[in-house]
Amino acid sequence: MNMTRFDPTEKFSPDEMAQVRARSDLTGLMCAIHAWVVIGACMALFAIWPNPLTFVVAVILIGSRQLGLAILMHDGAHGVLMKTHGLNEWASQWLCAYPVFTDTIPYRHYHLVHHRTTQQPDDPDLHLSAKFPITRSSFRRKLLRDITGQTGFKQRRAQIKAALGKPGAPFAERLATFRQKLGGPIVANVVLLAILTALGRWYFYPLFWLLPLLTWQQVITRVRNIAEHAIVPDNDDVFRNARTTYASWWERILFAPYWVNYHVDHHLLFYVPCYNLPKLHALLLAKGYGARMEIQPNYLTIWRMATSKPETPVAQAA
Repeated sequence: MNMTRFDPTEKFSPDEMAQVRARSDLTGLMCAIHAWVVIGACMALFAIWPNPLTFVVAVILIGSRQLGLAILMHDGAHGVLMKTHGLNEWASQWLCAYPVFTDTIPYRHYHLVHHRTTQQPDDPDLHLSAKFPITRSSFRRKLLRDITGQTGFKQRRAQIKAALGKPGAPFAERLATFRQKLGGPIVANVVLLAILTALGRWYFYPLFWLLPLLTWQQVITRVRNIAEHAIVPDNDDVFRNARTTYASWWERILFAPYWVNYHVDHHLLFYVPCYNLPKLHALLLAKGYGARMEIQPNYLTIWRMATSKPETPVAQAA
């Protein structure tokens, strides 16, 4: 592996490093609270004005905040969402990871390998980017599977199957495996269902939690994965094997929450909290690193790059 590395101490002063690395319990907690306030507001919107438009708006915005919770969990996995370790771990698990059926601890072990081996043959996330570019028809088929819930259902089925342990194993062993892998997510989702039931809206759980999680959240997770590492210029250059994509206000609302678009910046200094990434980006530009970085102006540009493969006369199944 010949991947270049980045030493920020070459141009960053100790004060500048301290500023971008600064973690805050209050800011991290407010990010998580913000996500849940938006989710609650979307449910309230439909409860007050139930109609097809408010339903679609709620599903889309809730799915976007579900991705936001996964992004905040990602910061928790890096240990930078909050300053206090115990609070970081608790919030990352119970406010962010468990509600969307994931787990900070195993994700942490998996994800740090991705940072060590970004875009290299042993990168565990390489399969998310290696297939691109693809044809537009192939991309449409993938999005159709996402928005109709096929992708999400397949993932949840595989997750449950893994949690059930080896077929034929003793019941106690399989129960212990299930509790270890899905105990936290089940508890968190039972609590969410109980809250909605107490509010007289139990059916909001399948409509405005499971449905967004299985549909829109899958779509924007795919968009995020493509934007971060697909069709990058140089797999061996740390400035160019990840991508920062500038996002407008509506892109940040719909599919780039909590500064996830500053991805090359994150890979350069992965110990910087997400809420400090805009500051880090400005500092990198001020230090003259902009020309070396893989930066694109918007997500439409990424979509065009990702779907630039010519169509064949007989389209192959994706």
